[in-house]
Amino acid sequence: MSAAQTEPGDENGRYHRQSLISWWEQDRLAAARVLVVGAGALGNELVKNLALAGVGTVVVADMDTIENSNLSRCVFFRSSDEGRMKAEVVCEAAAGLNPDVEFIPVVGDIRHAIGLGSFTGFDLVLGGLDNREARLHTNQACWKAGIPWVDGAIEGLMGVVRVFTPPDSACYECTMSERDHELLAARRTCALLTREEMLDGKVPTTGTSASVVAGMQVQEAIKLLHQDRLPTSMAGKGFVVNGMTHDSYIVDYPRQDACMSHDTYALSQAEVVPRDETFRELLERGAAAHGLPLADVTIDLEHDVIVAFTCPVHGRGDDEPVLLTKATVGSALCPVCSAERALDVRHSVSSVDADLLNLSAADLGLPPADALTARSLSGRVHFMLDDPHPWQIVDAQLVEEEAR
Repeated sequence: MSAAQTEPGDENGRYHRQSLISWWEQDRLAAARVLVVGAGALGNELVKNLALAGVGTVVVADMDTIENSNLSRCVFFRSSDEGRMKAEVVCEAAAGLNPDVEFIPVVGDIRHAIGLGSFTGFDLVLGGLDNREARLHTNQACWKAGIPWVDGAIEGLMGVVRVFTPPDSACYECTMSERDHELLAARRTCALLTREEMLDGKVPTTGTSASVVAGMQVQEAIKLLHQDRLPTSMAGKGFVVNGMTHDSYIVDYPRQDACMSHDTYALSQAEVVPRDETFRELLERGAAAHGLPLADVTIDLEHDVIVAFTCPVHGRGDDEPVLLTKATVGSALCPVCSAERALDVRHSVSSVDADLLNLSAADLGLPPADALTARSLSGRVHFMLDDPHPWQIVDAQLVEEEAR
């Protein structure tokens, strides 16, 4: 971005009018990196507003393809785009809106398409999500990485914008009701979930609701990027708008001190390790870092991994390990007799797990730039998986499954 474009005194500059705001620093926006999770109705509006504001880098993550029903609510989609990946189309179209901004698509489920370590490369995250699981994952990733995020939700003419700033404000899980937790737990009791079973169903929305909520989200994002120059904060609060009556109000969310999502990692101090290093080697690293024997250290994963499928009739299958979030209901069935198979799900590795010690994070399907934690009674040490191209991630297997 040229100096002429950001100079407040240049009346011909692209950003002249917004730069006249007393606290506004266009150079901050030009240097900012923002992750947009979801490229549907809200996502389109989020990216549009970020592009117009001149935010320097916008990464867009989404796992879905464009349907005809998206066209009434998504400014960047055209009839000819039907069947294409939302994230790719949004980024292509937005690049034409503002060439100053770099738009990078990530095609895949946010729960495993972007490793936890990659979150530290963002200044903030904006959510345009449609289900609790993805919101909870985004919330926990932002908390562990210490990155603020702004959640948006719409239904009919109703909308809400919520701002969460770790480590001190309330987080998304703090806002969940007992019923929300019940529904989440009910899904997790199922062996495996397809995308259709994970979602609550099609939510009635309008393009106007998306415009209002996403506009407020980006406004809060800009304020977060200038927080040191502003007297107030929306951290831990929500803005609720009723489009039917045009009533709106602010909600203060109490911080739940016992909330399980309030965990922040010291990822800036994490040692970068090869993604193909075995867990035996990782345990040795962790033991050396703690000054303890190998048996006293455990490697915690950020994902649940199915390491074995066992049929009651035909025994253990020869399936490759798979992330629980990538599995489908069909994969739980025996390919020979269709009986439901038992799952061996792991979220940690220790010296007694002989079947995993010679495997690596790559063998288990953990995403590039993901985090691993070497834990002992004396504390924990974090590792980050290497990844030379953290944004060039396309979950080809998931795309193929979704297409079917």
